[in-house]
Amino acid sequence: MTGAALTPQLSEAEARPSAVKAWWTVAIFCVCAILSYTDRQILGLLVDPLRADLAISDTQVSLLQGLAFAIIYSFAGLPMGRLADMVSRRRLIMAGVVIWTAATVACGLVADFGQLFAARVFVGIGEAALAPAAISMIGDIFPPQRRGTALGIFAMGMIVGSGAALSVGGQLLQAAQDGWFQGWPIVGQRAPWRAVLLLLALPGVVMLLLLATIAEPIRHKRSWQGSGVPISAVFAGKRHLLLPLLAAMAFMSAGDFALLNWTPSLLARRFHEQPGLIGSQLGAIAMTAGALGALIGGWLSDRLGAIGGLTLRARTAALICLVAAPAATIAFWTTTGPIYVVFGLWVFASTCVGTMGIAAVQQSVPSEARGLTTAVNAFSNMTVGLGLGTMVTALITEHVFHDPLAVGKSLSLVTFFAACVGIISFLIASQRACEQNVKG
Repeated sequence: MTGAALTPQLSEAEARPSAVKAWWTVAIFCVCAILSYTDRQILGLLVDPLRADLAISDTQVSLLQGLAFAIIYSFAGLPMGRLADMVSRRRLIMAGVVIWTAATVACGLVADFGQLFAARVFVGIGEAALAPAAISMIGDIFPPQRRGTALGIFAMGMIVGSGAALSVGGQLLQAAQDGWFQGWPIVGQRAPWRAVLLLLALPGVVMLLLLATIAEPIRHKRSWQGSGVPISAVFAGKRHLLLPLLAAMAFMSAGDFALLNWTPSLLARRFHEQPGLIGSQLGAIAMTAGALGALIGGWLSDRLGAIGGLTLRARTAALICLVAAPAATIAFWTTTGPIYVVFGLWVFASTCVGTMGIAAVQQSVPSEARGLTTAVNAFSNMTVGLGLGTMVTALITEHVFHDPLAVGKSLSLVTFFAACVGIISFLIASQRACEQNVKG
């Protein structure tokens, strides 16, 4: 069953589930997002033990963190979005959970780089089903005036998931290294990094049980989702404004993912910090700074939009990018405290301008093109951010500095460049919005 169409005898209000059922559905989707981002980001904490066990390079690790996942996730998201309009969205999400959970198990059982690369590809395919199906369902179970809050809660799951990958993953890795899981079936005799991946797959079973408790809602007609609009039509007359906005968010994402994936390695290699401490510290910072950035970014976007339209939004986003700039000093600190501080500043600023940028992009296109524009935005963020951000850091470490201990210098270069591109791109967008007199 794909969800019945709305009939003239049934109003939209009557067709929607009760408030309790609606918020229960959002809560489950939020937990799904946490699990998804935890499985997605966990490799950033497992870099060094994984490299040693499989005898692979930083560049190969960056492919696993980035391109193996990012490109597949980006391209798979388009057909998954189409499927979400055709089949049961609940079942589509459940299928995605099965795929990425099984792939996470496979990641813990692989024998070489090729097998791990293939497993990460399937993690990307499975996770690509979640966002389009969940967002579509949220649109059908909430009236327009409440959708923003519901979508914000779903997005918070992504932020928490990124932090949980570091915090929970760090504690699991430390426990595995200390021998806590010896004697356990399947995980007890495996390398600690493998045990972490296998253990993180267990919540997937719980998620399937929770998803079974929600119902497929009736599909409502909605112009805000958009369908069938060609990309050329979306960008016609708007590309001079949209391109710098998309570029700003994509390059800030590049610095974002570079720091999330390589700061744990910097702290472990240079300062010999334990995985449990690294994960708990970075995880708490990422969750706190990210949540604060999302809330402030959303509030600023609404306030500035009312005062000075898109021009003021983009100009303010450029200024906030300056808050991220201290991350470029990450290589020069001789103690770990300042590293945690600049990491938090970057996460806060990146999340804040990302929220403002999404609002600006959505404002710049007609309602029937917003779904496609969101897909393009996600595509650019994933390919440039997660793909190139992690890979370029590794390439600089290996082929410019020729020293794994120099990963901090690579991070400084990548974050400096990313912040500069973000500032310049937002300023260009501000100028072009002013020229086009974009209001609201």
